[in-house]
Amino acid sequence: MCESAINGKMPCVIVDCAIYRDGRRTEGPADFSDALDEARAAGDSFLWVGLHEPTEEEFDLITSEFNLHPLAVEDALKAHQRPKLEIYNGSLFLVLKPVTYDDDADTVTTGELMLFVGDSFVVTVRHGEGSPLAQVRQRLEQEREVLRHGPTSVLYAVCDAVVDHYIEVAGELQMDLEELEAEVFAPLGGDTRNTASRIYSFKRQVLEFRRATAPLAEPMTRLAGAGVPFVPERSQPFFRDVNDHLMRANESVEGLDRLLSDILSAHLAQMGVQQNDDMRKISAWAAMAAVPTMIAGVYGMNFDHMPELRQPWGYPAVVVVMVALVFWLHRMFKRRGWL
Repeated sequence: MCESAINGKMPCVIVDCAIYRDGRRTEGPADFSDALDEARAAGDSFLWVGLHEPTEEEFDLITSEFNLHPLAVEDALKAHQRPKLEIYNGSLFLVLKPVTYDDDADTVTTGELMLFVGDSFVVTVRHGEGSPLAQVRQRLEQEREVLRHGPTSVLYAVCDAVVDHYIEVAGELQMDLEELEAEVFAPLGGDTRNTASRIYSFKRQVLEFRRATAPLAEPMTRLAGAGVPFVPERSQPFFRDVNDHLMRANESVEGLDRLLSDILSAHLAQMGVQQNDDMRKISAWAAMAAVPTMIAGVYGMNFDHMPELRQPWGYPAVVVVMVALVFWLHRMFKRRGWL
């Protein structure tokens, strides 16, 4: 349905389009305008249009049919927006940033998801990968009681799916961070340069994650409160639940960031201790080498009247003295932990 409304100009960007009446998906007019009029006339219906990375020309029809605000349209087309909630005449505009985590590459990737919610319609615009929209639509179509709440049900379900996935990603990051922590504090640390690089890389991924979760706190708080159009009072408890989950996700991200900073500080301290230990060992070996060098230097002087010069036991005695002094220095450095 709905794809023929644009005479083949935009079918590639339309992911799905349907009218939901009394919690059920129904077929309706192929034209956006007629479908929206039918949904509004029925009273218990709404139109849900899903788009994927539309261009400005492809989005023009949506803009005119649903009377979307040009500033919101500009944000939806350009993407690269922070999570936010904007209220315009006739519509509500919400930006979300879904997150995916590649465990093999240890990388966090964020997409963008925009929702326009208005009188009897929802328009979702997706940029990038990792969007939960397909699963959300399938799940909602199995839950008629939720769909009966109208466009707000879609808004809630999408927010809930995105935030719940935040918690899953935070758990995966926590597991990988525990492995990194064990590597840092292992008795044999291995390649310290590689460890430091991994810590910095991990910290960048957590920062990317925080950019998705932290700015969403203010929009969720507003949706959970009163005074937001198209969000009836009976729907506010659902958004309060999403807000609670988001607080948990943000707390997890903050904890990951603090733990990473502690691990990095501990790693740098370990490197400093290791360097000091290496310097002590180098100094100890240099001191032991200095004793025979000094004695050998004395006996290398070019003059005849040198004590013990022609004594047959002179050379072995000096060697024994050098070995004894080096052995004594080695024992002393060993007791003090320098070697």
